[in-house]
Amino acid sequence: MNIDNIISTGIKTIQLQAKSVSDLQAFINEDFKCTVELIVKSEGRLVVTGIGKSAIIAQKIVATLNSTGTPALFMHAADAIHGDLGMVQSQDIILIISKSGESPEIKVLVPFLKGFGNKLIGMGGNVDSFLAKNCHHYLNTTVEFEACPNNLAPTTSTTAQMVMGDALAICLMELKGFKSQDFARFHPGGNLGKKLYLKVSDLVSTQKPIATTHSSIKEIIIQITKSRLGAVAIVNDSQQIAGIVTDGDIRRMLEKYDDINAITASDIMNPNPKQISSEALAAEAFELMRNNNINQLIVSDNNVFIGIIHIQDLIREGII
Repeated sequence: MNIDNIISTGIKTIQLQAKSVSDLQAFINEDFKCTVELIVKSEGRLVVTGIGKSAIIAQKIVATLNSTGTPALFMHAADAIHGDLGMVQSQDIILIISKSGESPEIKVLVPFLKGFGNKLIGMGGNVDSFLAKNCHHYLNTTVEFEACPNNLAPTTSTTAQMVMGDALAICLMELKGFKSQDFARFHPGGNLGKKLYLKVSDLVSTQKPIATTHSSIKEIIIQITKSRLGAVAIVNDSQQIAGIVTDGDIRRMLEKYDDINAITASDIMNPNPKQISSEALAAEAFELMRNNNINQLIVSDNNVFIGIIHIQDLIREGII
């Protein structure tokens, strides 16, 4: 390939991949519907198997299914005929992935699985293949061309398989009513997990800068300085939240007034501060800060002051 053709070849590869995915829409048919219904009603697991590149795609599909509420196992087709068939239980459904549907390992494996009485789902690009003719339902992932210039190396075909697997997973998620709370239980680690389970109460500062509507400017500045949160919550005589004073409010006050001795919190506070419940997700706090272009939020339950959460708290935890 001429070095000048690198960009055009890269674009052509992506275009072929995109077309293979778009063409899958025609294969979301009755077999697909029956497959989803079969899996969602199953009392067993979905065992996904394949050979070569299809085996790699099978592992990805298993990972997606497990993380979205559908119990699944990966079984390599070659290992299956050398002992791993022992993992298959009577209630399991078997998804067999093979582009050609004619691989020697598949031809050996399928009769054994049929003999076990398990329901078999095929996925591949040959509706006339051995696999297609010997399974209960067949998910067609036929592609017109591989992105490989020799039309040999699995490229568009494996992309199509992966997308079909994702379509299965998403349909199963919706039928099972799988929510973000369920997702969080399976993803406790990393920043993704934190966004799904970390609450405001986990991050709210132990410092609780608070002042009354009658507090002097000096008292307010002392509270802000002690907490290093850049703000102080203002409460009324009933200890209910009446407003907030931030660093910015102090600076604006100094620009506006020459004599600040008689000024109290009620004169400079924002009487309608943004608030968030201690039980809200930390990710929700970030969205509220971002949408209102602010760095702090008052944390309150039933208008009772709990504390202040700062955007730096979210940055430290990787929420942002």
